[in-house]
Amino acid sequence: MTKLADKIWFNGQIINWEDAQIHVMTHALHYGTSVFEGIRCYDTPNGPVGFRLGDHLRRLEDSARIYGIKIPFALDDMIAASKQIIVANNLKSAYWRPIAFLGECGMGVTPKADRVKVDLAIAAFPWGAYLGEEGLAKGVDVCISSWNRAAPNTIPVLAKAGGNYLSSYLIGKEARDRGYVEGIGLGVNGLISEGAGENLFVMMNGKIYTPPVAASILGGITRDSVIRLAKADGLEVLEQDLPREILYLADEIFMTGTAAEITPIRSVDDIPTRVGGPGKITKRLQTLFHGLFNGTTEDRFGWLDPIESTVPAE
Repeated sequence: MTKLADKIWFNGQIINWEDAQIHVMTHALHYGTSVFEGIRCYDTPNGPVGFRLGDHLRRLEDSARIYGIKIPFALDDMIAASKQIIVANNLKSAYWRPIAFLGECGMGVTPKADRVKVDLAIAAFPWGAYLGEEGLAKGVDVCISSWNRAAPNTIPVLAKAGGNYLSSYLIGKEARDRGYVEGIGLGVNGLISEGAGENLFVMMNGKIYTPPVAASILGGITRDSVIRLAKADGLEVLEQDLPREILYLADEIFMTGTAAEITPIRSVDDIPTRVGGPGKITKRLQTLFHGLFNGTTEDRFGWLDPIESTVPAE
C-alpha cells in the first residue's frame, strides 16, 4: 500500500492510513457508485487555507443527490473533518480527496433500500502540479482524443462520480500512449468538451472563450474561479460552443482544475498556439490565481477558508 500520509478520516474517525480498508465486494468497486472531490489546501502568509472548501463539499453533496446517495454527515461536519485531517497529518499545503461511496450492499446493480450502506472518507496528502511544474511554467502538448465525452442523458456529467472517470482514463491514456501530456475530448456533436480532467479556455483577439456546462463538462470550481477573476480584471469571457479547429487558431489556450490549477497549452495535435506557450492573458490569470495564496490578490470573493489550528513548523 502506498502511504501518502499518516492519518485519514474515515466514517467519523481519524485512523491510521493503513487501517482504512474496504471489502473487495464493496459496491463502488464493482459498479463505480462513488462521488468525490479534489480540493487544495494552500500555505499562505496567514497560515494554511482551504480554497473554496465549502463550495467543493457542497458539490460533493450535489453529486450524491443526483445519484440518490445519502451522505451520512452534514456539510459542516465534512468541513470540520477536512480541517481536522490537515492538522492530524501536520500539513500546510495539501490535496484533499473526500469520497462517498456505496459499501457492502450486495451484488445487485441497484441495491435494495434497506441494504444501502454509504461510507465517507477524507484523505489529505501532499501533491504537486498535476501536469508538472514545467508544464505550469512553459505549457504542455496535448491532442484531441478519439474518445468522445458522454452524450447528454446517458450519465450525468455534472456529478463528479467515480464511474464517469472511465472516460477520463481512456482519453488520458490514449494521449500518453501517443506521447502527449493530456488529451481533449469532444462531445457527441463533435464540438469541444474538456480535457481528461480539466476544463478548457481559449483566447482569441483579447477575448476568452470556454465551452458551456451543456457541452458534457463538469462545471469546475477552478473554472468558475478563473471566469470570475477574469471578469473582475476587465476581461471578456464568453461561454459558448466551440468547434475543434478553433484550438488550431487560438492565440492562447489553458486548462483549469483543482489538480492542474491553470496549466497553459502550447500545442494541440502538434499545432502550436500563436504565442507558442503561456501568453499574456494566461500569465495574468496565473498571477491573479496564485496571488490569492501569496497575498498579492485580495480575497474579494471569500474563497479562502482558514484551517484555524496551529500547524507546527517543520
